[in-house]
Amino acid sequence: MQDINNSLSTPDSALTKQLKWFVMHFKKEWQLYLMLAPTVIWFMVFLYTPMYGLQIAFKDYSVFKGIGASPWVGLEHFYTLFENDQFIRAIKNTVMISGASLIFGFPVPIILALMFNEVINPKFKKTAQTIVYLPHFISAVIIAGIVITAFAPSTGVINLMLNALGYDSVYFLTKPEWFRTIFIGTGIWQEAGFGSIVFLAAIAGVNPSLYESAVVDGANRFQMMYKITIPCILPTILIMLIIRIGNILEVGFEMIIMLYQPATYETADVISTFIYRQGLQAAQYDLAAAAGLFNAVIAFILVIAANTISKRVSKTSLW
Repeated sequence: MQDINNSLSTPDSALTKQLKWFVMHFKKEWQLYLMLAPTVIWFMVFLYTPMYGLQIAFKDYSVFKGIGASPWVGLEHFYTLFENDQFIRAIKNTVMISGASLIFGFPVPIILALMFNEVINPKFKKTAQTIVYLPHFISAVIIAGIVITAFAPSTGVINLMLNALGYDSVYFLTKPEWFRTIFIGTGIWQEAGFGSIVFLAAIAGVNPSLYESAVVDGANRFQMMYKITIPCILPTILIMLIIRIGNILEVGFEMIIMLYQPATYETADVISTFIYRQGLQAAQYDLAAAAGLFNAVIAFILVIAANTISKRVSKTSLW
C-alpha cells in the first residue's frame, strides 16, 4: 500500500508525464490548438450543453416550472410512445426509408468514383464531376421545389411525358405508395456525387505500382478495378458504411417536411417529423424529448454493433 502511495505521489507518475507531454506539445503546436478551439467550443455549446435538457424525457415538463422544478415521471413517456400507433408507424417508415436508401444509395457514390477514375480526358472528367457535385450545394428548399414542379399533375415534366405516352396524369406526391421512391431517388441524386469525393480520395491513395504490375500481367481495366481498386478502398467503404448505419434513423427531416402531407403520412411520417409535430406543434416537449432520446440510443447501439462486426470481420473500425 505504501509503495502504491509513493508511486502516485512521485513527480514521475503516469499522470504527471502525460501532463508534461501535453504542455510541451501545446507550446510547440499552439497554432493548431487555436484553430481547433472554435470547433471544440461549438461542440460544447451546441451538442454537449443541451444534453442537460434530456432529463425532461423523464419528467412531466412544464415551461413555467422549468426543467429543475418539473416532477419526475420515470419511463412514463416511453410507455406512452410505444402505445402510440403514430410513433410505431414513424419507426417503421424510418427504418424502411433508411434501409432502402442504404441498399440503393450507398453503392452509387462508390460506382461514380470508380467510373470517374476510369475517365482519361481531364476536361470531361472535371466537367462531369462538377455536374454531379452541384446538387449537394443546392438548398433543400430549392430541391423540394424542383421535385414538386417536376411531379406536378398538370405541368410537371413527368406527367407531360406520361401524357405523351397516352397515360393519365398522376399526382405522385399525394400517393403514399410513391413517396418513398421519390424521396429516396431525390436523395441519391442530390448526395451521390458529393459522396464520391471520399472514395475518389481513397482511390488516389492506391499504390500506382500495383496497376503497373497488373498491366505487365495482362490485366484489363475491369480486372484491375475488381482485383486492385476495390480491395484497396475497402477499409474506406467499411468506415463509411458504419457511419451510414449509425445514421440509419436519421432521415432528411427538411426534405420530408416540405414534401409530405397528411395524405402521405402513412409512408412518409418518420421519427424526426413525429418529434417535430409533438414537440413544436403540440407543445409536448417531454414526449418529443423521449422520442429523440430513444432515437439517439438506438443509433448509438447500431454504431457500436456495426463497428464491432466490422472490426472482427475485416479488422477495420472507427476505433
